[in-house]
Amino acid sequence: MDNHYTPWAHQFRPTSLKDFIGQRHLLDTGKPLATAFTTKKAHSMILWGPPGVGKTTLARLLAEQFDCQWLPFSAVFSGVKDIRLAIAQAQTWRQSGLSTMLFIDEIHRFNKAQQDALLPYVENGTIYFVGATTENPSFEVNSALLSRTQVYVLKSLSFEELGAILEKIQQLGGVQFSVEAKEWLVRCADGDGRRLINSLEQCKGMASEATGGLIGLAEAEQAVASASKIFDKRGDLFYDHISALHKSVRGSDVQASLYWLCRMLDAGVDPRYLARRILRMAWEDIGLADPRAMQIANDAAQTYDRLGSPEGELALAQTVIYLSVAAKSNAGYKAYQQAMDFVRTHPSLDVPLHLRNAPTALMKDLDYGKNYRYAHDEPQVLAAGENYLPTGLTLAPWYQPTEHGLESKIKQKLQWIWERNKKGV
Repeated sequence: MDNHYTPWAHQFRPTSLKDFIGQRHLLDTGKPLATAFTTKKAHSMILWGPPGVGKTTLARLLAEQFDCQWLPFSAVFSGVKDIRLAIAQAQTWRQSGLSTMLFIDEIHRFNKAQQDALLPYVENGTIYFVGATTENPSFEVNSALLSRTQVYVLKSLSFEELGAILEKIQQLGGVQFSVEAKEWLVRCADGDGRRLINSLEQCKGMASEATGGLIGLAEAEQAVASASKIFDKRGDLFYDHISALHKSVRGSDVQASLYWLCRMLDAGVDPRYLARRILRMAWEDIGLADPRAMQIANDAAQTYDRLGSPEGELALAQTVIYLSVAAKSNAGYKAYQQAMDFVRTHPSLDVPLHLRNAPTALMKDLDYGKNYRYAHDEPQVLAAGENYLPTGLTLAPWYQPTEHGLESKIKQKLQWIWERNKKGV
């Protein structure tokens, strides 16, 4: 066994910008990082993007272009002590006229104290700091450190870009793939170049005399056991998918709604969590325009609890379809938000005496419940002109029903109530 064997992902890492595949929105002529490469003006930055899109490779290429000493760390294995040692080394290099690029992979794993330890050295130019993260730096990087860096957003690699990587590795690695195997491997990589390269390396051992040295679809499937999609069930990508599902339902796009639901189910998101989010959509975006939506969403959640997976997921899918085509209204949601905001920002007023219960003689003597009009004894079950708010309090109508679905009928009813109350009869 070769104890010095280097994985393909490291063997075939690009050594120049012309060999780098992907991130054209940053590297094409006139784009932000292309300008940095051209001008050779170093600066601190954060590279934010999903796994396997070239964050570390890009940082190394930048260090070479900026003529910086390369000091890489992983936030998983490093702490403040390691940072201090790195800073001491950078200070020594600086005295010799050399610049240092301190690269920290997974910077989001550093706590506040660890991130704060970098600040003075980024500020005084001892180091150029480059952090790589798969998490939103707005939430995971201290504002002080964030303000001293430029954030660059890297994207998942496209099908074509992954295909280009495959062709390159095929030549360098001395292995051949059938068209079907290539398509399957690229699809399984799901935007992750490192995952693709690792899969290609696993496939190399499958080539045999029987196949003429060519790896077909069967061999590729056998070598790469799992084709699970890239999905962080706790990170940014998770909430991006939830947001996409919610907005697709709100936008009445059945196809998109089913697509995002199935993307999450396929990635292993807990269907019970999805059921709760779907129920929220029914109350928030459909509301009283179609009260059946809440019932259907609730029934779907109960159905999943009874049937489990995969049968119970059909109930969630059909609920998403129903919610997508249902009449939409956020009038109730907005009314609730306005009411809560008013209550939180205004003093508490007394309950009017006529609205108070009077279960004791003392309370009756104090006029609790006096002159209260029982609605069921009134014509058309409406005590027209009655006041149900604290004395002297006048409110603008928070609930403004739409013309959609059942709310159009509710709107007519509220108009009728308003006219009766205005007349007082």
